[in-house]
Amino acid sequence: MGAVGNAAIVADFRFERQLLAAGFRRVAGIDEAGRGPLAGPVVAAAVVLDPDRIPEGIADSKVLDAKRREELFGAICGVAEISFAFACVATVDRINIREATLQAMRNALLGLCRPADAVLIDGRDVPRRIPVETRAVIDGDALSLSIAAASIVAKVVRDRLMTRCDDVFSGYGLASHKGYSTRAHQAALAALGPCRLHRRSFSPVAALIPAV
Repeated sequence: MGAVGNAAIVADFRFERQLLAAGFRRVAGIDEAGRGPLAGPVVAAAVVLDPDRIPEGIADSKVLDAKRREELFGAICGVAEISFAFACVATVDRINIREATLQAMRNALLGLCRPADAVLIDGRDVPRRIPVETRAVIDGDALSLSIAAASIVAKVVRDRLMTRCDDVFSGYGLASHKGYSTRAHQAALAALGPCRLHRRSFSPVAALIPAV
């Protein structure tokens, strides 16, 4: 287990091929969406790509527009094995955002229909109690196609959820900013106060909760 960095700027399959060449058969990429917002859950995704059927254009979800993410989401789901998991707001507030993110990552991995025997995870941290070969890849969503695919799945799933939440928790503009700390969201939060989707452990939200 270790952290890997790379100066490349285009995601490719090199990390996966190294593991496959070492004898591992099913390599999953894992990434999350929603670690930074003031509202909504964290979503983690695990993706096992078929080396012979990798959709063209997979990249870090942050460099793709919404339309392209949706297109690639459909393409990935059509040829890859995917799983995703949520850490709800209550979990984020109870155990902190880092631990909630790692918990969602672990649950996404365990949710795959067929277990992976090696895992590539974006960032420096890896979840505890993962019973397979695990490698953290710094900037992995920009370097590894499997992690980039997971970043797309996690982002699309979370964005769809937050858009639907906008129908229930109106006035905050969740469909447009997805719960991130934009000026529009901060203004709505100040005017309306927090709703059940807001993370009370985050300081901008906590500051608006009356002391008891």
